[in-house]
Amino acid sequence: MKKISLIIQREYLSRVKKKSFLVTTVLVPVLMFAAITGMVYVAINADEQQVIAVWDESGRFIQQLDSTDENYKLIYSSPKPEETRDSMMSRLDADILVHIQGQHSQTPDSVLIYKEGGVSLAAKSFISTAINDIHQDKLLEEAGIQQSKIDSIQSQKLPFRSIDLKNNQETNTEIASMIGYGMGLLIYLILFIYGAGVMRGVMEEKTNRIAEVIISSVRPFQLMMGKIIGIALVGLTQFLIWGVIMILLNFLLPFLIPDLQGLTPGNLSAIPAGAPNIQDIQNNESIHFIQTAMNQNWGLIIGAFLFYFLGGYFMYASMFAAVGSLVNEDMQDAQQMTIPISMPIIFAFIIMAATAENPNSPLAIFGSLFPLTSPIVMMARIPYDVPGWQLGLSMLFLVLGFIGMTWISGKIYRTGILMYGKKITWKEVFKWLRYH
Repeated sequence: MKKISLIIQREYLSRVKKKSFLVTTVLVPVLMFAAITGMVYVAINADEQQVIAVWDESGRFIQQLDSTDENYKLIYSSPKPEETRDSMMSRLDADILVHIQGQHSQTPDSVLIYKEGGVSLAAKSFISTAINDIHQDKLLEEAGIQQSKIDSIQSQKLPFRSIDLKNNQETNTEIASMIGYGMGLLIYLILFIYGAGVMRGVMEEKTNRIAEVIISSVRPFQLMMGKIIGIALVGLTQFLIWGVIMILLNFLLPFLIPDLQGLTPGNLSAIPAGAPNIQDIQNNESIHFIQTAMNQNWGLIIGAFLFYFLGGYFMYASMFAAVGSLVNEDMQDAQQMTIPISMPIIFAFIIMAATAENPNSPLAIFGSLFPLTSPIVMMARIPYDVPGWQLGLSMLFLVLGFIGMTWISGKIYRTGILMYGKKITWKEVFKWLRYH
């Protein structure tokens, strides 16, 4: 155990002291923060008001269209004699021209939208919605149907709530899907990124002949386990630093974008006159969404995430380490060797996407029990209150799978780490497992 701890210390310190580690650890959250800040700034300030000229030949929409959207300003006009569409838009300083042509049987023949370079999806949606709403209102009015009664009926919707019979608490399928998908996606990325990091570390030591010196003092299995645990600690350290930096940077966001200062939950002065009272705010869907999210069993979700993160990482890292010991300097060989390892991870991601539709389907249950896919699939099922026996069986299978895979990878690693100048095939690897 002392030798493994020394290897862990060596792997950890040798990586965290690298300039690349320091740069990426600081640069990644800063770039993420800059990207988020940029998107927020663009979303707040980028939209410029567009002038829409309305040429209504039908006469049904004169002074009827109105814009409650600050991004659009409406102007009613018609072309002067021998005036083209382009000159009309130039005269009105309009960005968009909406030409509502004549009508037959109270229906406009067509509505044409002109804009240099093509109209955007948002502008087209605004124009079509506004015109269609007025057109439908007029047809209802002419048919003797009051629009106010229709609006009153359509606004009467029955509230739907889903309740968990076990704890009599409200649940939300959308929230469960978001949590499960997010957790599963995070583990999916971790398995690839840090598993590949273990493989590259083994390849570097083998190529540089450092492994020969180390193995003269420790067993190959001890070297493999020390490397796996050491790199895992590097990853955890990086995640911790990223989290701290992102939290600190978030405090700067309202100062960089002053418009966000009025959006903080505690700033009640930002609520304009005529806003709903406190009771209405509490009944708001956003508040209800947060309250429902808090009803999730976060203790189980976080605990399961840590277990499946560690179990999945150690199992796949041992496999990546074994592959790294088989490869010399050709990266193409490494890519081919990692295909059998990558396929279960990709397969697990596909099952996870289907799990959101039916978390208790036979495929979802199988994926959450099979050790190679359970770290990703089970996290997608956890928010749906998985039966205790399935969760326990999944954890047991993952522990047994980790032990068995580590034992197999150790046997491959023991021989492969000292083999040079020879292209190793899977057939030869199976022979090592049979005779060692």
